[in-house]
Amino acid sequence: MLRVAVPNKGALSEAATQMLKESGYLQRRDSRELVIADAENDVEFFYLRPRDIAVYVGKGTLDVGITGRDLLQDSEAPAQEVMGLDFARSTFHFAGPKGKFTSIEQLNGKRIATSYSKLVRRYLQENNIDAAVTRLDGAIESSIRLGVADAIADVVETGNTMRAAGLEPFGEALMKSEALLIKRAGVEDRSGLDKLARRLRGVLIARQYVLMDYDIDQALLPRATAITPGLEAPTISPLERDGWVAVRSMVPRTAVNKIMDELYEIGARAILVSPIQAARL
Repeated sequence: MLRVAVPNKGALSEAATQMLKESGYLQRRDSRELVIADAENDVEFFYLRPRDIAVYVGKGTLDVGITGRDLLQDSEAPAQEVMGLDFARSTFHFAGPKGKFTSIEQLNGKRIATSYSKLVRRYLQENNIDAAVTRLDGAIESSIRLGVADAIADVVETGNTMRAAGLEPFGEALMKSEALLIKRAGVEDRSGLDKLARRLRGVLIARQYVLMDYDIDQALLPRATAITPGLEAPTISPLERDGWVAVRSMVPRTAVNKIMDELYEIGARAILVSPIQAARL
């Protein structure tokens, strides 16, 4: 049975649980449940603190897990990335009082507060910056006002929290993070990992693409299929109307209206869009 770690709370939890549901896996109904066995899919889910997931997976206690790249790198656990999951995207930055810092070289001799002390120390060492790093678990933005630090290093999503505290990011990003599926060394296909990854990829495809159907004069087909090439090739079927065909193709969800306009302008009609519930490619 594949043993999977899932975030139990925070920004990662709801999105991870929803993605697993869309992948056909049983998920908990009560936030107090710590373990769920999905016998039909031969998977057992363990709900853990997002920061601990990489440790459990890296040590081999659990087979795979969902966590953030920032948490994985900060843990220094020997877990491996399997795939990105396209949610919880963020950027990791240094920040300080407005106008005080413009480059990371100015951090020499300064105090830095962060929840990601290992990640930050490693970055500073790689860039030959000598600074004192203090690990805090929350309210990092307040550490400067309270005299604990001169600058902070933290995850930036919208930047609203930092701006409200009178801070601004500076220098290049330390890293870009997103939710990941990670695994321990030695997990093989027979454990169900490949099926889990394949299902998750199917959800990503279903979220990124839609099915587009339309009718068009066969003489215009080359122009139409240039607009809707599909992932491999569109499906084309004859219509009872002489010289016309029906076309079905997967198109990017974000470009739907633009593609519909282009098809209509060249003569396509009966243009319909349908969501994709699941996919295997």
